[in-house]
Amino acid sequence: MSAYNDHLDRNPANFEQLSPLTFFTRARDVYGHRPAYVYGSLERNWGEVYERCTRLSSALHKAGIGKNDTVAVIAPNIPEMFEVQFGVPMSGAVMNPINTRLDAATIAFILDHGQAKVLITDTRFSIEVKQALEIRGRQDLLVIDIVDGETDEPEGEMLGSMDYEAFLQTGDPNEGWTFPSDEWDAISLNYTSGTTSDPKGVVVHHRGAYLIALGTIAAWPLVGSEPGSFPVHMYVVPLFHCNGWGHAWALAATGGKSVLIRNITAKNLYNGIAEHRVTHFGGAPIVLSMLINATEEERKPFDWLVRVYTAAAPPPPSVLDAFKTAGFELTHVYGLTETYGHVIECVGQEEWADLDSNTLAQMNSRQGVRYAVLDGAMVADPETMEPVPMDGETIGEVMMRGNVVMKGYFRNPKATDEAFAGGWFHSGDLAVMHPDGYLQIKDRSKDIIISGGENISSVEVEGALYKHPDVLAAAVVAKPDEKWGETPCAFVELKEGATVTEQELITFCRENMAHFKAPRSVLFQELPKTSTGKIQKFALRDQFTSK
Repeated sequence: MSAYNDHLDRNPANFEQLSPLTFFTRARDVYGHRPAYVYGSLERNWGEVYERCTRLSSALHKAGIGKNDTVAVIAPNIPEMFEVQFGVPMSGAVMNPINTRLDAATIAFILDHGQAKVLITDTRFSIEVKQALEIRGRQDLLVIDIVDGETDEPEGEMLGSMDYEAFLQTGDPNEGWTFPSDEWDAISLNYTSGTTSDPKGVVVHHRGAYLIALGTIAAWPLVGSEPGSFPVHMYVVPLFHCNGWGHAWALAATGGKSVLIRNITAKNLYNGIAEHRVTHFGGAPIVLSMLINATEEERKPFDWLVRVYTAAAPPPPSVLDAFKTAGFELTHVYGLTETYGHVIECVGQEEWADLDSNTLAQMNSRQGVRYAVLDGAMVADPETMEPVPMDGETIGEVMMRGNVVMKGYFRNPKATDEAFAGGWFHSGDLAVMHPDGYLQIKDRSKDIIISGGENISSVEVEGALYKHPDVLAAAVVAKPDEKWGETPCAFVELKEGATVTEQELITFCRENMAHFKAPRSVLFQELPKTSTGKIQKFALRDQFTSK
C-alpha cells in the first residue's frame, strides 16, 4: 500500500457532504447583516432569510414532511420562492418548482406523478391550481397559500387552511436541521415538457447544485462592479426554471443580493438596474429584445458593468451586437433542465478583440465550450458515439456527462436509460463542432420549440390541432421570431369543404392547452410527405430559411 494512504484516510463523518446549504450557513455567519433579497419595498438580510428558512424546515417537519418527500411550489420570482430553494432541502425534502404558465391538466399530472405531499402556491394562480386539484381528485395534499402583499394584482382564492406566513409561525427558528447524509440525495424535482404532452421529472442532487453554483461564480464571474463590492443579481430567469439556473445558491456563497421582480417588463428591469446598481442578470433572447426596444421613457441610464447571461434559442447576431452597444456585457450560454441550466458558455478569447462587430456577434452567438465543473461535452454520432469532425459542418448530437448532470428521470427508468445510452447524456440537440472547439446548435432532433425561454413540444401542439374536426393533417415547426427567438408555426391540411380560419384554429388551441404553447401562425397547404406518408418537417422549416 502506498504511504499516501497510510493513516491518511478521513472519516466522512467529520465533514459535510457537498451541498449548497453549506453556502447558506456561511452566508448567515459572514453576511448575516447584508441584504439577501429586495422585492418592492421589502428587503431582508441573509440572517433574516436564514431564520425564515429554518422556520420553514421546522414547519414542514411538524406537518410530517421528511427526507425525500416532495414539496411542490407554484410562484413567480418572489421572496417565498427564493426561500424555498433553501428551506425545503433543509428539511430533507425535495422541492418541486412548477412552471406558473402551465395549464391545469399538466399541473395535475406533475402533482400526481411527483407524489407531492405539500403544495405552496401563490393565490394569483388559484384558478388553474384549483382546477388541477379537482382533476387530481385526491385530498391528501397540504396546501399553503402565498398572499403577495407587494403587488397590485388582485388576490386569488385561498385554497389551503393557512397562508405562508402563518405556516412559518408554526415552525421553530431554533430547531436544528441536518445536511444530507449523501450528497447524491435529490434536492429538486424539475419537470420538463420533453417531446410528449406528459412532462418528465428531472431529479437533481445536492452535489450538482453545489458545483453548478461554484461553476457560475467562476465563469460569469459573480462579483461586484467595483473592487471589494458585492454582486447585485436581478432575478429575471424564473426560479421555477432549473431553480433559476442555481443563481440563488451562488449568491449565498458570495453574499450577493437578489433583486426579485414579479412581472418582467422593460420598465421594471431598467428601474431595477438603476435603483439597485444591478451587476448581473440572465434571461432568454426575448428579454434582450425587450430592453433593446424599450422606449426612452422606460430606459434608465447606468454607467457600470452589467453582465448578462442569455440562453434558449440562439439570439440573432444583430441582437447580440445591439445589446452590447446598449452597454451590457453579454455571454451566450447553453444547457438543459437535465444539466442544472447552463453548462456550456461562449467564452470570449483575446484574439477576438480585433474582429468587426458583425463577425464578433457571429462568434458570440455560438453555444461555446463546457463549464469547468462539467466533465465532458461532445458532438457525436448518437449511434456510434464517435465525435464528429471539428469542421463546423458535420452535424451530430450534443452529449454531456459529469457531476452537473441529473440523476435521471423520476419514476421513468426507460427514459433514463435512453438518455444515458453509451454513458453520456443525450441532449436531443443537433450541433456542429467548429475547429476552435466551440459547438453550435443547428437543430433539435426532437422538434422542441424554444419560445421566450420556454420549451414547447411540437407533438403536443399537433395533438391539439388534430382535435379540431376540420383538420386533416398538421405539422408544427419553429418559426424564427425577432422577439421570442422562435414561435410555433402550424402547417395544416383541411378536410374537404372545411372553412375554419387561421384565428379560429389559434383560438381553439389556446382553449385546449397553455396559451404560450399555441401556434402564433397557421399556414394552410398540402403537407410534404415521404412515400410512406411521414410528414417531412425539414421541408416546412426550409420555407422560412429560403425567404
